[in-house]
Amino acid sequence: MTVKLCARNLVLQHRIPVKSAVETASTHFDVIVCRQHYSGAMSKYILPVSVFGTVFGGAVLLKNHVTGGRCPSKATVTGKTVVITGANTGIGKETAQELAKRGGRIIMGCRDMEKCEAAAKEIRGKTLNPHVYARHLDLASMKSIREFAESVKKEEQRVDVLVNNAGVMRCPAWRTEDGFDMQFGVNYLGHFLLTNLLLDKLKESAPSRVINLASLAHIVGKIDFEDLNWEKKKFDTKQAYCQSKLANVLFTRELAKRLQGTGVTVNAVHPGVVATELGRHTGLHQSQFSSSVLSPFFSLLVKNPELGAQPSIYLAVSEEMEGVTGRYYDVMTEKEPAPLALDEEVARKLWEVSSRLVGLEEEGQTGKSNPPAEGQCKAAQTDPVQKHGRSPGPAVSAVGL
Repeated sequence: MTVKLCARNLVLQHRIPVKSAVETASTHFDVIVCRQHYSGAMSKYILPVSVFGTVFGGAVLLKNHVTGGRCPSKATVTGKTVVITGANTGIGKETAQELAKRGGRIIMGCRDMEKCEAAAKEIRGKTLNPHVYARHLDLASMKSIREFAESVKKEEQRVDVLVNNAGVMRCPAWRTEDGFDMQFGVNYLGHFLLTNLLLDKLKESAPSRVINLASLAHIVGKIDFEDLNWEKKKFDTKQAYCQSKLANVLFTRELAKRLQGTGVTVNAVHPGVVATELGRHTGLHQSQFSSSVLSPFFSLLVKNPELGAQPSIYLAVSEEMEGVTGRYYDVMTEKEPAPLALDEEVARKLWEVSSRLVGLEEEGQTGKSNPPAEGQCKAAQTDPVQKHGRSPGPAVSAVGL
């Protein structure tokens, strides 16, 4: 409709003077044109905005599904003592902070005491809980583990929760102080020894809980009893990590069986994919492509350490977990582990081999230990850095993959 035709209609139908009709028609026509222009402009943005909203909303839902959310239990741990390894950073630090907030007496076992003291001080300040303590624990040293366990047994009246959290992932072919493959030694053997040394205290404090940080990577792991320490075959850092995580799940099931009737439960948990210092050896974001292109997608699927700690917290405090033992959890959902992790014969054999490697007495195998026999743990004939496995990077951090 033109301005002229619009004015003619106004004159004929409403008896408006010609001059006024023309002015009114012009204004009316401009409004119509503006509306049409606005609608056309907006239509160009509707589809992109809708697509973005759909993608963003889907990403949020996916991340919530992947992360598993927060621990639903509001239970406190007032009056209880919690020992956490690798507690100065990542999942371990967040676990320590949340359990301190819930009233627990927290013992943080860490290799780097400077960082551990700083983390303990920070947690005390944030939670106003004065009972958060830093203790030296190097899981790459059997001597350090025994000293730590001895101090806990002497200084603490009870141990209600043990969270075996510390770990290393895909590091080079380093060796522990005692000559073990670093990943097998720290992720599994160190915690195997520590748990056994604290079993009497855990039994005295029953009902008590042991929580082993595992990984989904255990499903592709294999236990090579002929060469657990990668001394005969070519070293594969990925397989070494997967073997150590499978060993954790097998240890969990065998220990649960041995502790039946004691009031001590033990469960393994995969915390999900978590952004911690654990992946510092993987080189995931060292290339420009991965850091610029993959990082945005990676961040949508990866949780921060606070969310990564929720599964450990759930297993430590949840009323639903009372009496539950020998299970494997994917975040906070019970899942069946890999078929090899269900092999009772492999679990039994691994226990026996591990007991000999760390010097535990065969009889009883709970809380008593002797130093390994000379030559039992043959140290690798390598340079000092490889032999002692000391990374120049951050301290042992929490498991996140």
